[in-house]
Amino acid sequence: MAAVSRRGAWLVALRIPTLSASVVPVLVGTAAAGSKGSFSPGVFVAALLAALLIQTGTNLSNDYFDYVSGADTAERKGPVRLIQSGVMDARRVLMAALASFGLAVLLGLYLVSVGGWPILLIGVASILAGLAYTGGPYPLGYNGLGDLFVFVFFGLIGTMGTYYLHAGDISPLAWGVAIPVGLLVTNILVVNNVRDVETDRAAGKRTLAVRLGRPAARAQFVLSLVVAYVIPPALWLAGLASPWCWLTWLSLPLALTTAQGVVGTNDGPRLNAMLKRTGQLHLLFGCLLSLGLLL
Repeated sequence: MAAVSRRGAWLVALRIPTLSASVVPVLVGTAAAGSKGSFSPGVFVAALLAALLIQTGTNLSNDYFDYVSGADTAERKGPVRLIQSGVMDARRVLMAALASFGLAVLLGLYLVSVGGWPILLIGVASILAGLAYTGGPYPLGYNGLGDLFVFVFFGLIGTMGTYYLHAGDISPLAWGVAIPVGLLVTNILVVNNVRDVETDRAAGKRTLAVRLGRPAARAQFVLSLVVAYVIPPALWLAGLASPWCWLTWLSLPLALTTAQGVVGTNDGPRLNAMLKRTGQLHLLFGCLLSLGLLL
């Protein structure tokens, strides 16, 4: 393994190309609420920072628990991890994860003062699920529940929770826009798991891709794309959004080339590139959907 600097390993551990997973739900939820005349700048900033901190804490805790469980080995095809690379000891990574969750809690106190007990429940559940993704007695990511976790927390809850903070209720529009956000962010995990089928299986990590096999995981990726792109025009036809929601289809060329790349290779570096592009697609789709909601 090539030598990795401490700073470089920290940047890789934060998985910056995938941070759209926490940004997009806040953008889309805010735009959906704004289209109904509800917007709070303070809520937007606090929700965005809290979401980023929860994802950062989840990423770092995954680094820690994957290492102590033996899932991270020299054979893994993904980017280097902090502990696996020997740059940082496990305790420091765990402390950084807990610090990220702690800062999210501080921001969450303000959000709870705005949204009340539903936001408290969401915040507590998000942090516990972030830790339980690869930690605890029944790690979600090791038992085929990672896809569901990502869809629910980074899709439905992230988007509708943000909408609720601005508007004080949940509308059919909030449900409608949360679904494509959740499907596309889950696809980031799908690519990661398609890449790591062999090493995950050897480590006893029973992801959905390991359980169902690569062909089924790739079919899931493509089906999620199809449903995600159908929903915006469906919202327009249902009278819930303006025809500007068709703007999301401007990202369709990126979706098609990314799907072709995911379906057409088992090569680790190639799938790492598709992982990055899937994150870019999620961000682009989310920005276009947000713009379409506001126009």
